[in-house]
Amino acid sequence: MPGRLIAIGDIHGCAREFEDLIERLELRPADRVVLLGDLVNRGPDSARVIQLARRHATVALLGNHELRLLNYRKTDDPSHLKKYDYATLAQLGDRDWEYLAAMPLTFADAKHGVVFVHGGFLPGLPWRKQPARVVTRIQVVDREGEPRKRSEAPGADHWSERWKGPPFVVYGHTPRESIAETKWTMGIDTGCVQGGALTACIFPGREIVQVRARKKYYTPNGR
Repeated sequence: MPGRLIAIGDIHGCAREFEDLIERLELRPADRVVLLGDLVNRGPDSARVIQLARRHATVALLGNHELRLLNYRKTDDPSHLKKYDYATLAQLGDRDWEYLAAMPLTFADAKHGVVFVHGGFLPGLPWRKQPARVVTRIQVVDREGEPRKRSEAPGADHWSERWKGPPFVVYGHTPRESIAETKWTMGIDTGCVQGGALTACIFPGREIVQVRARKKYYTPNGR
């Protein structure tokens, strides 16, 4: 039986939910698992998530949370950090840092015509040439065509709404209550760490498998 290609959205330290999802997927030896970044931070057990990723994932992509930790480790500049990052730093060992440092920005599969990325791409530019600051962080595109967070440009179009394809892009980073689909994109960050669900998308059929969060671990802006 041919292996499946499975993308999993933002885990954010939710190790028990990651284990629940792996169990539901009933992984086979020929399957390939792509983690869409932001394995760490906000949730309770980032180190355990990385341990599980080493065991089960074919590749884990660089998210903005991993990028921020790596930038801090390179520079020793605490301005890169947020308060919840310190709990993650206390958990990580040398092997964990090696894993984070090896994360690629994208993973492409020509057979299925799909590219996986954490945040997304700036429409109109070659996706392969876009830098980490864009592909790990982009959410919306402002009036000047610049990549922004939703909070920085309220009302601006999400990048996926402007993406014409090909390729078909599967991404995380922008948490929503449900899957977000356009003709050429699918967003599968369904806010597990905020009490939502952890989502997997299985190719070739784009089947969705989800597990609910066991609890809410993080509330944006402390609300």
